[in-house]
Amino acid sequence: MLLVCAVTMLVFSLFGPNAVSTAGIIASWLTAAVLVGLALTYHLTSPERIDRRGGYVFIALIGVVLCCGMNWITNDPSAGGQAFLAFPVLWAGVHLRRAAVQVVTVAALAGDAVVLFHLEPVGYAVSDLSFFGAVLAVMALMLTRSGETQDRLVAMLKEQASVDSLTGLVNRRVLDEALTEALTTQTRPLGTSLVLVDIDSFKSINDQYGHPVGDDALVHIAGVLRSVVRPSDAVLSRMGGDELAVLLPDCPADVAARRAADVLDAVRAAPLQLRDGTLLAVSVSLGVAHAPSHAEQLEELYAAADTALYAAKRAGRDQVRVAEVR
Repeated sequence: MLLVCAVTMLVFSLFGPNAVSTAGIIASWLTAAVLVGLALTYHLTSPERIDRRGGYVFIALIGVVLCCGMNWITNDPSAGGQAFLAFPVLWAGVHLRRAAVQVVTVAALAGDAVVLFHLEPVGYAVSDLSFFGAVLAVMALMLTRSGETQDRLVAMLKEQASVDSLTGLVNRRVLDEALTEALTTQTRPLGTSLVLVDIDSFKSINDQYGHPVGDDALVHIAGVLRSVVRPSDAVLSRMGGDELAVLLPDCPADVAARRAADVLDAVRAAPLQLRDGTLLAVSVSLGVAHAPSHAEQLEELYAAADTALYAAKRAGRDQVRVAEVR
């Protein structure tokens, strides 16, 4: 975009108001050189560094200064000259946040006012500034609202893509990402624990009471998990079906086993209240695995926790089992 603007300035040095005077020609070439220099600087600098230093707001303000400066030098208060101020405002409205867009828009209006009151009688300046100011303000407002609406939609889509709609827990994809990060992070001296939670006789619940009650049971167990395990300390996930998971970063196996026992006790103490008011005792089996004690890689840790879970199932359900040390 900066290079396109630089070429435009060179064209203007040959035709139009910029080509009328020597000052206009020199200003056009100097402006083109500044734009080329900025284009190279921004191309060679990482976007994160530019953003940290306010570079994207700065470039929009530079655009305002260049537009107003050229209008001043070429004595051009025309609508065509002012129209170029729309470009930095448009760019800001599309790429920047509300506060930055407001700064750029106010700067454009202030710069335009300085030029107009310098080049035109007061009445004409007020008229031109009112008209073009309204255009800039409305344009900035519409772009900002459009951007914020898009951000909200993207946030909703991300949430829908990462959260299980029934239980409100994160899905398997998010758990995998968190677990991968936990396993590869070198600053977790206590290791990483994974607890798999499976509702006992879930098929029987569905068959006897219906699938809505089965869904209620899942939601109920998810609520118990939240009440026992703080989300700030763990990642709570629905793996699929009736299986839930708790990821405990920087947590040794013995602590994870105690947390699993706390979940087991909480489930025992909180039967599910059915829609007719009766209470249904729901039990869970839990399998605990730890990295690096029981596994090193993601799939190995899942397999170790799953083996421990089914050991709890085979031993009579409603209990916690810890994977065997390799």
